[in-house]
Amino acid sequence: MDAEKLDQIADLLARDDSDTVVTSIRVPAALRDAAALAVGELGAAPSTNALVVAGLRQRIESALMEAAQEAHYERHPDARPDLVEVTLAAARQDGDPLADEPGLIRRAAEQIVRERPDADADDVLLWARAQEQAGAPR
Repeated sequence: MDAEKLDQIADLLARDDSDTVVTSIRVPAALRDAAALAVGELGAAPSTNALVVAGLRQRIESALMEAAQEAHYERHPDARPDLVEVTLAAARQDGDPLADEPGLIRRAAEQIVRERPDADADDVLLWARAQEQAGAPR
């Protein structure tokens, strides 16, 4: 997506827009019922409509951030973290003791991508933990 469209989405989200429109969307009945209970019993939002609007806004904001980040990486490919960096960051964020084992993480990442080229940080951590329990060198 080009930068102009990303800016347009960001501008629309930033508007203080009190004008509303009526739309018709199809929602699975179970989701509708869960939303009503979440509003009534959990206080998740003032109304089911507010819950839906907030969820839609959050998803659009997330998609916008992901697209902006991807555009940044396309312009600056060296800025994209590799699987080891992502795994170490995830481990640190989760307070996982493997965060203090970068050598083990690196070896686990190298091994797992040979078998699963689409492996993610969770896959690497799982494999690193298995290697650690099997007595692999740190």
